[in-house]
Amino acid sequence: MATITATARKPAPPGILSRRAVRKLLVLALAAAVLAPIAATQWPGATWPTALTVDVSEPLGRASDWIIDNRDSHPLFLYFFGHVSNVVVIAVRAVYLALLAVGWAGVTAIGALVAWRVAGVKLALGTAAAFLACGLLGMWVPTMQTLALMVVAVLASVAVGALLGLAAGLSDRMDRVLRPVLDTMQVLPAFAYLLPVVLVFGIGVPAAVLATVVYAAPPMARLTSLGLRGADREVLEAVESLGTTARQRLLTARIPLARKELLLGVNQTIMMALSMAVIASVIGAGGLGDRVYQALASVDVGAALAAGIPIVLLAVVLDRVTGAAGERLGEAGKSPVTWLYALVVAAAVALAGRLAGFLDWPDGWELNIAEPVNRAVDWMTAHLYSGVPVVGGTADWAAHFTSWVLNPLRDGLQWLPWWSVLLIVATLAWLIGTWRTALTAVLAMAAIGVLGVWNPSLDTLSQVLAAVAVTLVIGFAAGIAAARGDRFERLLRPVLDVFQTMPQFVYLIPVVALFGVGRAPAVAAAVVYALPAVVRITAQGLRQVDAAAMESARSLGATSGQQLRQVQLPLARRSLLLAVNQGVVLVLAVVIIGGLVGGGALGYQVVFGLAQGDLATGLVAGAAIVCLGLMLDRVTQPTERRTTKKGA
Repeated sequence: MATITATARKPAPPGILSRRAVRKLLVLALAAAVLAPIAATQWPGATWPTALTVDVSEPLGRASDWIIDNRDSHPLFLYFFGHVSNVVVIAVRAVYLALLAVGWAGVTAIGALVAWRVAGVKLALGTAAAFLACGLLGMWVPTMQTLALMVVAVLASVAVGALLGLAAGLSDRMDRVLRPVLDTMQVLPAFAYLLPVVLVFGIGVPAAVLATVVYAAPPMARLTSLGLRGADREVLEAVESLGTTARQRLLTARIPLARKELLLGVNQTIMMALSMAVIASVIGAGGLGDRVYQALASVDVGAALAAGIPIVLLAVVLDRVTGAAGERLGEAGKSPVTWLYALVVAAAVALAGRLAGFLDWPDGWELNIAEPVNRAVDWMTAHLYSGVPVVGGTADWAAHFTSWVLNPLRDGLQWLPWWSVLLIVATLAWLIGTWRTALTAVLAMAAIGVLGVWNPSLDTLSQVLAAVAVTLVIGFAAGIAAARGDRFERLLRPVLDVFQTMPQFVYLIPVVALFGVGRAPAVAAAVVYALPAVVRITAQGLRQVDAAAMESARSLGATSGQQLRQVQLPLARRSLLLAVNQGVVLVLAVVIIGGLVGGGALGYQVVFGLAQGDLATGLVAGAAIVCLGLMLDRVTQPTERRTTKKGA
């Protein structure tokens, strides 16, 4: 006779202890009660104890000196890094000379015809107008320099990203290996990529291109892997049933089915490459970014704006053309013969321009906007910076924000005992994720103290927290309004599109014009940069709330406000948390760049290290930025809990 045994369920904890968050808090409180007195007794004081720091500046200085001394003699540099550097220089120079040889008329024609072939007449006219505007602003040569660097960097980034994505898409083991690497790279601010390549390649174009490749390749890798893994299984099974090999299935089924993701990856790679190519002007990339950097260094807002406008135009054109290519993929369009016609027309225009002597942009066709812009800035300085009745002025706002928000927040964080900061980080990370998430966040924060940059990191953290708070208040309000009003969403969409395509560097120009230099302008630039992502994610999350739940609430007589508070916001919780996470990551990226305009803290140390050749200081600050970004990402990124179903 068979005996049936049933496993008894473990009794649920009584009352309030049945909630997972409460149990986590009790464990943390118990750990704090045991460890905090030990830490406070052993290492008194608020700041990170000196006994727990490791001086890495000396070994980093020795390593930097060794690399500099052996660049011209060591086989590693002679036969590997030297060849890589030469190939990059030759490639960028070849593209740049080709662009100059085609001339401004030829480049404009080629760009317009490619846009027409991919996206239609409207975008072709916009592309032509964008290139002509670059010439009118006197920025044709810097634009070609940036475009040449972009072409090489994007081709390399797409190749590297596609290969990594192909490996991750076809191998589960490789996907598990690459995922944490790509996760980490995604949260790193752009400045963190500059220092390692400068250490190896020095200041110049090779370092700028390779930093751009490292920064821009992860989106291509992620989306390639996503596209290959998301291929229709029925189609793959049908192809496999025909007796095809693995290579044939890849070439005839998987890659064609992933074309949209691949083109989206190219689009994201181009945008990130442009953003990084502009920032890389700090390490000698030249082009438009160098003009902006030099102008910001001398607080010449007019010159910065003259170089910033072509960057924005280039970003918008590249984004629209590649985005349109992805949207129209698979649609019935122009025949391939039109490509030949377009090339013939472009070649004819380029040849005609060359014969007519229209290679260089004519000096008489340039518009000098720097002087009127600087006069406008001077007028703003005299009339809007301070003394405006009732509302005060922009400089007053910046000063008040610094004294009322930034200073108290920084002083409060630096006043907290170091172990309490670690405890707060652990609590936030564990409540929103798992114990592994909390451990990663705590170790990242502790690494900052070990590196000896505890106070500058808390200064940067205070700027990030202030910027995130402002971003979330404005972003959630705008996102809710966009989700509940179609007209407002239509009005907001083009503004967000333009803001989302602008490189990070460009955001510094208007805030310097309005607020001068300091920590408040750096925070303002970070807010404007992060807002589009927060608004979009919030609106999308609220719009995707289950229609049945909304209809049920309306049938019960819930008001519009009650529907929002009791239905939409709770059901869109994960989207709102994602908006917070993206807001934090984007804010950190620009707060670090704010070191160029007086933001101080870690951003200033990175800029100082790059400018003075003090790579030890810069590398330590860069490592602290990496740790800070990793901690903030873990604290604000919800972790999916996997549940395993046990059968009887």
